[in-house]
Amino acid sequence: MARMHTRRRGSSDSDKPVADEPPEWSDVDADAVEDRVVELAEQGHSPSEIGLKLRDEGVTGTPVPDVKLATGKKVTEILDENDADPDLPEDLRNLMERAVRLREHMDENPQDAQNKRALQNTQSKVRRLVDYYRGDELDAGFSYSYETAKELLDE
Repeated sequence: MARMHTRRRGSSDSDKPVADEPPEWSDVDADAVEDRVVELAEQGHSPSEIGLKLRDEGVTGTPVPDVKLATGKKVTEILDENDADPDLPEDLRNLMERAVRLREHMDENPQDAQNKRALQNTQSKVRRLVDYYRGDELDAGFSYSYETAKELLDE
């Protein structure tokens, strides 16, 4: 499938290998993994950063190749159960950070047409994601603006 704002296509064969159980060299305790996930979330890490840290550092020195295989739950499900989930979905937060960065750049460089288009594309993606999450993850009356994004990201 083609990308949204370019004519390029994504990388092929980028799917994870199919596995039903964790590898035999990974003998981590599911409760220890869940505790570490909650601990990392309380330190302010996003769900994808938590997965990378568990893959690289592991739990008590043993790497965790896949949290879902080790615990039977995704990182976000573990965070939901323990009331440690972030206030904004990660994809929306990342897009808002990009939009704020681009907006600040445009304030300093008003003639930068290429970044003006990038800002428009990013804001379009943010609005679509806000529509998708409105009512479930976000309040029913939430609407995106630069000021609200700035406030949410400064918290």
